[in-house]
Amino acid sequence: MHIVMRFGKKGLPLDLPDDLDVTVIRKPEMPVLADPERAVRDALACPVDCKSLMEEAAGKKNICILICDVTRPVPNGTVLPALIDGLVQAGVDRSSITILVATGLHRPNEGEELRQIVGNDEIVKTIRIENHFARNDEDHVFLGTTPRGMPVRFDRRFVDADLRIVTGLVEPHFMAGYSGGRKVIIPGVAHQDTIRALHASRLLQHEGVANCVLEGNPLHEEQIAAVRLLGRSLAVNTVIDENRNLSFVNFGELEKSHSGAVSFARPYLEVAVDRKFATVVTSAAGFPLDRNYYQTVKGMVAVTDILEPGANLIIVSECSEGLGTGEYAEAQARLLSLGGDRFLQDSAQREFASIDEWESVMQVKAMKMGSIHLYTAGLSSEDQALTGVCMVDSVVDRIAQSVREKQDRRVAVVPEGPYVIPKYHSL
Repeated sequence: MHIVMRFGKKGLPLDLPDDLDVTVIRKPEMPVLADPERAVRDALACPVDCKSLMEEAAGKKNICILICDVTRPVPNGTVLPALIDGLVQAGVDRSSITILVATGLHRPNEGEELRQIVGNDEIVKTIRIENHFARNDEDHVFLGTTPRGMPVRFDRRFVDADLRIVTGLVEPHFMAGYSGGRKVIIPGVAHQDTIRALHASRLLQHEGVANCVLEGNPLHEEQIAAVRLLGRSLAVNTVIDENRNLSFVNFGELEKSHSGAVSFARPYLEVAVDRKFATVVTSAAGFPLDRNYYQTVKGMVAVTDILEPGANLIIVSECSEGLGTGEYAEAQARLLSLGGDRFLQDSAQREFASIDEWESVMQVKAMKMGSIHLYTAGLSSEDQALTGVCMVDSVVDRIAQSVREKQDRRVAVVPEGPYVIPKYHSL
């Protein structure tokens, strides 16, 4: 069987022996919008629980549009031109519009990378585009605390806008349940203390913090509480298919429009599987998500529901930019020094998580399920030593070895990684 895994920009082909019992887990075929540009314009004219974009924009003097950073394949090249045109048609001067890259605690996106994210050269030339910097105290406004005590500080450029618009991609997320909507605001344009409180280990260890879970998910509840302190925001929500074609778009009040997009996405992004596997092969979703090992953890966690206890999980991720930040490397070093249980106990004592340790916390969830094996092209030997997982030179050979070890020819393969979530349902 020939399968191409998401890996970097080109993919990773696998030719699996015919004597294996292979279950390939993909999204069901999704509808594709025949005219994506028209679909976006129609959504802006026929919104969810708000006025049309032109009506909302009339008389506004300070508009801030949030876009996701380089880690998300949001179809901005389709969304932003229609959005900017609508604002201009409503009488808004281009100088009154700011596009703010919701980086969270990630690095800024600049130069050619920024142009690729925006996807439209005219917008890059004519609209002010800036990055969010979570560590700049003076850039943020304190709005209060959530019922759980999380301090809420957001970028003042977004807070002070008289029209706030969020753009994003609705996809499974291993902490927030689903991305997009409120997540573009928090952690997207939140102060580092808000981000660190949101990612506190004691919160992440809650069973409700999981892919595709919103109800009963304390992290999602904290995000909603925080954006309600901010006040009214609007959102453009998109859903894409496996080939990254636009499948759905809507526009409207932040919470209700996001809920509508999630309702559309669920039947396609959550795939029922009637058995668990001792050998599972997955990816970190390819470019742009698999640029570093930090993001690779999402692919590990995405398949945990179909792992048999002690299973071999094989994941492919290019990691062209290495491990991740220096703070993440420190968290991984602590994880390896303390071991999973002690690392979780230690991190749970802190009200504010150490920066980027939350990815290490989530990796422990996957490590508890079985043995993790990584095929990569971008990690140095020093970075490999900090992953806490086993390295493999050949995916096909490691599959064959796992099949022999487990005496089980059944293998699950998830080419798209964390963009599709297998859910175990016994017959």
